[in-house]
Amino acid sequence: MALNDSAASSLLIRELPFATILPLVKGQQLIALDEFVLWVNTQLPYKTVKEFADAAKTATTPFKMGGTGSRREDHVLTVFLEKKTGAKFAYLPYKSGGEAATQLVGNHTASNVNNPSENLEVWRAGQVRPLCVFDKERIEYKAKVTSDMSWNDIPTCKQEGLDVQYLMLRAMFLPGKVTPEQTAFYVDLFKKLTQTAEYKDYMEKQALKPIFLTGNDMLKFLEEDDALNKNLMTEAGFVAN
Repeated sequence: MALNDSAASSLLIRELPFATILPLVKGQQLIALDEFVLWVNTQLPYKTVKEFADAAKTATTPFKMGGTGSRREDHVLTVFLEKKTGAKFAYLPYKSGGEAATQLVGNHTASNVNNPSENLEVWRAGQVRPLCVFDKERIEYKAKVTSDMSWNDIPTCKQEGLDVQYLMLRAMFLPGKVTPEQTAFYVDLFKKLTQTAEYKDYMEKQALKPIFLTGNDMLKFLEEDDALNKNLMTEAGFVAN
């Protein structure tokens, strides 16, 4: 069973605490963190967050922001972009990050906040431009992805004057009725997996942030991540106080 923050946000929308699912699962392991990046179409002139935000604030009609689903991570980030910049965006929910990427390339939207892997090929093709990554530090990978940029060349949003940080967990869970021996087997399996050259190569190609947590460390992370999601979604107006 794989889980990401979309599951947490879905629970919150239904006013269910994340702890609701914890008795149903075991052997939880955090194996990566996925980034969010602010992207624009390269046909638009904006090369910095300030240029983009200033144009959005003065636009006669709201800039269109594409994203996956409604009242989920992409939508939450759009609300916080509005709060931090003073701009207004017309958020358009799509079925997937791939669809959001297609709409951006076609100039049907002005921007999206797709994960790196969702916009990788259209960035490589020169059709979209990254403005910033929503993390406290730059993506670590320095190999060139385009002719002149690596993931590490993308500034953090905070460096661009936009103090918003948000990452998506990528984790594995087991059914709640598995035995301790079965749990130990899979924890060991995934730990070994994360140390392989193939896994590290995959992480770099998808620009995923390396991390491995299990046991009490993982539970602590889940509790803190749940609190963060609840605060963000409450402030965005998506769940009741």
